[in-house]
Amino acid sequence: MKKTIKVPQQLLLLVALLAALNTFAQNKKPNIIIVIADDLGWNDVGFHNPEMITPNLDKFAARGVELQRFYVAPICSPTRIGLLTGKYPDRFGLREQVIRPHHVGGLPTAEKTLADVLATAGYKHRAIFGKWHLGQSDKKYHPLNRGFTSFYGHYTGSIDYFTHYRYGAHDWHRNFTPVTETGYSVELVGKEAAKFIRESSAAEPFFAYVAFNGPHSPMQARQQDLLKNGYDASKPHDKMPGDEGEKNKVNGENKIQEGQGNTLRQTYAAMVTGVDDAFGEILKAVEAKGIADNTIIWFLSDNGGSTTFGGSNLPLKGMKGSEWEGGVRAVSVVYWQGQLQGGKKATELMGYVDILPTLSKLAGAKNITATDGTDVLNGLKGKKLPERYLFLGKQGVVSQRWKLNAGQLFDLSKDPSETTDVAKAFPQEYSKMKNALAGFQKLVIPNPLISQPKGWQPPVNWDINQISSQK
Repeated sequence: MKKTIKVPQQLLLLVALLAALNTFAQNKKPNIIIVIADDLGWNDVGFHNPEMITPNLDKFAARGVELQRFYVAPICSPTRIGLLTGKYPDRFGLREQVIRPHHVGGLPTAEKTLADVLATAGYKHRAIFGKWHLGQSDKKYHPLNRGFTSFYGHYTGSIDYFTHYRYGAHDWHRNFTPVTETGYSVELVGKEAAKFIRESSAAEPFFAYVAFNGPHSPMQARQQDLLKNGYDASKPHDKMPGDEGEKNKVNGENKIQEGQGNTLRQTYAAMVTGVDDAFGEILKAVEAKGIADNTIIWFLSDNGGSTTFGGSNLPLKGMKGSEWEGGVRAVSVVYWQGQLQGGKKATELMGYVDILPTLSKLAGAKNITATDGTDVLNGLKGKKLPERYLFLGKQGVVSQRWKLNAGQLFDLSKDPSETTDVAKAFPQEYSKMKNALAGFQKLVIPNPLISQPKGWQPPVNWDINQISSQK
């Protein structure tokens, strides 16, 4: 006769509670944080180049998954479009130029953004911090009308880091309201994002989209970051490139010289250190909140570095604005404590159009419209992804091994610096890549942006309500 073992009631309750907690943990939607650096080159982070001072990014890369083959568009606005829609910007005629202050138009309002998608998945708090750059000529392009629930930052690119001016007007806002705040733009954005994280509810998932304007021109760094990078006030200062000072005048005065170091590269490096420091504030907020195990953080650059303004993409060829690897292969790291094995390098082909489908699936979103990207979670976990092609724009297309650009074929598995055209040696592969490119080029439509009338000036404080009322 078998003995019946009596299990204490308390133990049964404990087992049930643990099972319930485990089910809750498995079903809980992750917090999502996307952080974009502006014009950060492949050779401009400490984990690629020990001369760069980026301790927070270095630690982040050591704990996360570094994406070795992550592709973006070669300039700012197009990458943001692809990231937020999962679609190539060519579909909207917005691949080859950024949305400038004098442009009328923006990301088409019929398109759903990642923020819109996450809203349907139960993410009540969807905040954007920093640079928008997707349209400021009408209220309908405003982030709060594109799926986000709060906005803190600037509409345009290339603002003065200290005065926050662009085109002679102050471009700094909280939601729809212009605000005046003292401080270095990257630092302000980092602190505001960290505050949002600290004040978030543990019971509700959040989405934070953080778009730093650094280290994009104009060349301006904080004094403390210049000193870390060897600045010597007794030594001369090189003249910095660009005319942003003329565009960003405050009451007619050019203040662009503030924050410049001894050399262009030193100034740029100090700006990168400033971005790293602001990113560190975000990481500290996540750790202090105790939510690292339920928060996925995706860091990337919007394109390669601009060598004109001090960036470096070595050993890759090319720079921002080109479809060579130095323009489109971006620094990117993904971290999710306990879910992704840290300290790994993912070598599978991935890109900016994959961010929306991947994060939408993780969030449990339903009825997602077709995108040009795909869910790459398996790639983040070190698994092989199906063979595919990514469109780089113009004459560029890339696969896991091959790349076609400007009519030349490169074997990236042996030649990541694109030194040798192997089209004649691999005619079949060359033909496949040409066919893939021809298919992508059918997506391209003309640029729909138009310019404001000659002599146009933005309203005081870039008040979008005034811009819309002028129509």
